[in-house]
Amino acid sequence: QLQLVESGGGSVQAGGSVTLSCTAPGFTLDRNAIGWLRQAPGEEREGLMCIDRRGDIINYVDSVKGRFTISRDNAKNTVYLQMNKLKPEDTGVYYCAMRGAQYINCPRDPSVMDFWGKGTLVTVSS
Repeated sequence: QLQLVESGGGSVQAGGSVTLSCTAPGFTLDRNAIGWLRQAPGEEREGLMCIDRRGDIINYVDSVKGRFTISRDNAKNTVYLQMNKLKPEDTGVYYCAMRGAQYINCPRDPSVMDFWGKGTLVTVSS
């Protein structure tokens, strides 16, 4: 059964950096668009960024531009979210999500992703 697994979350001070990883044991991700979303405490889940099989990237929000970077390493079957200059408002549960391989592009609406991980918590303290 397909399972997306996020890792790399934890606690960090404001201004610090964290790299999250998303992989799928037993499943090859290289043909799928993969996105990162987050849900802050008391907030709706929001899409952050998505990378498709060609490496094209969609940024869903302005709040992380210039600070967060999405990338993929198909040899390691992993998609990363590098987060720099973290702020307390970046605190939340971070999810990776995958679109079915029948779609080449990242979706305009990240909520329509087909498969979801369980999330990893990132806490940024001031």
